Amino acid sequence: MSKINQPELLLELPANRRPSPPADIHEELRGFSDFGTSTRIFETSCATADSKTVRVQTYVNEFWTAKQRACHSLHEISYRACFKPQLPRFFIERLTQPGDSVYDPFLGRGTTLLESALLDRHPVGCDINPLSQVLLRPRLAPPMQEEVHSRLTRIELDDHDEFPEDLLVFYHPDTLKEIAALKKYFLSRIAGGTLDPVDEWIRMVAVNRLTGHSPGFFSVYTLPPNQATSVKAQMRINERRTQTPPRRHIKPIILKKSKNLLSDLDLATQEKLCRAGQQSLIVTRPASSTPAIPSNTIALVVTSPPFLDIVDYAQDNWLRCWFVGIDPRSVALTVPKKLEKWKAAMTEVFHELARVVTPGGHVAFEVGEVRGGTIKLEETVVACGLEAGLRPELILINDQTFTKTANCWGVDNQSKGTNTNRIVLFQKP
Repeated sequence: MSKINQPELLLELPANRRPSPPADIHEELRGFSDFGTSTRIFETSCATADSKTVRVQTYVNEFWTAKQRACHSLHEISYRACFKPQLPRFFIERLTQPGDSVYDPFLGRGTTLLESALLDRHPVGCDINPLSQVLLRPRLAPPMQEEVHSRLTRIELDDHDEFPEDLLVFYHPDTLKEIAALKKYFLSRIAGGTLDPVDEWIRMVAVNRLTGHSPGFFSVYTLPPNQATSVKAQMRINERRTQTPPRRHIKPIILKKSKNLLSDLDLATQEKLCRAGQQSLIVTRPASSTPAIPSNTIALVVTSPPFLDIVDYAQDNWLRCWFVGIDPRSVALTVPKKLEKWKAAMTEVFHELARVVTPGGHVAFEVGEVRGGTIKLEETVVACGLEAGLRPELILINDQTFTKTANCWGVDNQSKGTNTNRIVLFQKP
């Protein structure tokens, strides 16, 4: 397979800019009751690398809404284990000013960067998977619906070079021909250096319509769109449901999803996002080594790393990688299965974060809930940050109810799975 060759854009970030002192966030969290509940407060004891104990003030409440769609429509892109836009917004609004640089070293679908752009901050991101750029960049330069329609009318879908028959478990033969033709179109545009923002938008939408569990996707009924099941597993699903892939016409599906994504977009927001996109710095590298990001330039980091072996990102994205021409075997994802290896990997990342964050800046590091709460990754994260020279300010635990994705697996809230967002907030002295 060919690779997506996206150049790393170099950007002069505002060096040595000390963030404006935020309001006392401890005081705000203690009195927080926006959603009708009072904050629970306690101390979390964490062991350091030299076997000492530190106690970190911990706050528990519903700090942002559990309503699934209470965010800008451009966020409605599926990606496994992504956090809600309200999470980065909570910290961006409190700990930065317009014009500050906000960074996510595990950017995934790009939630932190898109939200920072919507709030007039400079987006900075990193992910070792080039698929992240495919998912994010078009939303930092969104086209008008008319442009999408015009381009789709000019794309021919009867010219394809491949016909992977194993994918017929997902697609009607004629639908698969259209998908293969669209894939060929994008790869030829990349090879010729003519892939433009409208093409990138259509590719992003197509990536997110490849498989799903409703007629709004190209495929027969399968797993939710953030999880591509295997061919063998789909065969079992088809047999159990006595289903065969129906004919789907991909252009109308792309147009409908584009309309939904662009529904909140006005001209002022489009111009704001385009400015932010031009100022953005997005690199495809390991999070532990980002030399393109200048030292002491980041006001705030908001991120969520891979959680041990809970999510198989390579398996979830294999079909998306096929469509955009990425060989998933070439992407060295960091998914340690043992806690000590995870801790070592995150400590390396924290040393790099300590380099790029400006003095007085913050790192909000979200780790969710792992293995039914039997492993408290936030305690491990405190030790990682301390070893890198960052000071743990607090732990924030956002109590939440499950979304429809978790419910479709028959998982009840507070029983197993990820019930809470657990964020350790650090400050660089």
